[in-house]
Amino acid sequence: MQETNVHSTKRLLRVLSGEKGSIPPIWLMRQAGRYLPEYRALREKASSFLEFCYTPVLATEATLQPIRRFGFDAAILFSDILVVPDAFGQKVSFETGEGPRLSPIASREDFEALHETIDLARLAPVFETVERVKGALPDDVTLIGFCGAPWTVASYMIAGQGTPDQAPARLFAYREPELFQKLIDRLVAGSIDYLTEQIKAGAEVVQIFDSWAGILPADEFFRWCVVPIKAIIAGLKARAPNATVIAFPRGAGSHLEDFSAATGADALGLDTSVDLVWAAKHIAANIPLQGNLDPLALVAGGTSLSRGITRIVGTLSGRPYIFNLGHGILPQTPIAHVEALLAQIRTVA
Repeated sequence: MQETNVHSTKRLLRVLSGEKGSIPPIWLMRQAGRYLPEYRALREKASSFLEFCYTPVLATEATLQPIRRFGFDAAILFSDILVVPDAFGQKVSFETGEGPRLSPIASREDFEALHETIDLARLAPVFETVERVKGALPDDVTLIGFCGAPWTVASYMIAGQGTPDQAPARLFAYREPELFQKLIDRLVAGSIDYLTEQIKAGAEVVQIFDSWAGILPADEFFRWCVVPIKAIIAGLKARAPNATVIAFPRGAGSHLEDFSAATGADALGLDTSVDLVWAAKHIAANIPLQGNLDPLALVAGGTSLSRGITRIVGTLSGRPYIFNLGHGILPQTPIAHVEALLAQIRTVA
């Protein structure tokens, strides 16, 4: 946590510096997305999702739309974790209704076809988007950059698509551990470069998404999740000492306590499955927690939503915390329910 943020006008930065308060800052994962009609209209202006991410005017607008509509305390860069493999020279596309498609890494030859270092020039439009958003945000709104964690990104690079159990990457890691380690190491180095440039461009906080952390057995979790994220955080802070990092190891469960202590993350994102009473007891009191409303409770609205908000606020109000979902906002989420969420959070005192 950064002492330089203690006196910030930005509530999110103050909480990340250790401030406790009755009204937490709030932002939502995937807050720019298909549940917003203005987003759907904007998306039609790009021929592909990757073009959308790489067009600064469009990506900037997508980032700002939920800030204008809802007044969240933070904006998160509109992009995708798979721009990193794209910048390593892997073929990446997004098929409508089917998700991402990559040319799978199935052999040493496939790995050796990748660039040795990440192509930051390929990612220049992303950094331009960060600059544009930073210049357009209200003074009290924090800008969050992000990347995918090496394990999660590697799982897509090897399978060539999303899979229910990440079996292709897990088998690859078991059968070819040295080669898989080289891929992870390359992603660690590239992620450090990528996040460093985001911070240079204006990101004030970065989040590392390990969306598939929970699929790994204990030993593999430490090797492929904890160690790489620790390396990214250490490498980033060596270049940008004031960098603030939120880590989100989805599904980590009972590993969360060790993950938090080992990685050096400034704050910890909690997924929907985490018992907040357990987390409040076991995660160091000086580590801000973020989360973890069920996205389906937000879809349902009404009593279920109100009860979920009350439970989270009541459990975490004694420590620094940031209100968020336990995963991304769903496309079918009614806008009125997001408005109700914000109204309840901001009158919690």
